[in-house]
Amino acid sequence: MESIARLRAAVRALGDVDVSGWDDATLTDHLDELSRALCGIDAELTRVAEAVRARGFRIAEPRAA
Repeated sequence: MESIARLRAAVRALGDVDVSGWDDATLTDHLDELSRALCGIDAELTRVAEAVRARGFRIAEPRAA
């Protein structure tokens, strides 16, 4: 399903994000932009999760193999 593929692609893209190597000045310079992006991601994930829950389904953590 296309929606699942898009969610997986988003997870892969986020996996490439690493701010641990940013110095404090760079982080400070981009903090507003980073905050907006993170809040946007959070809002969209919440919207999708709430739509699933509204239909009576539970979102569960995958079980470790």
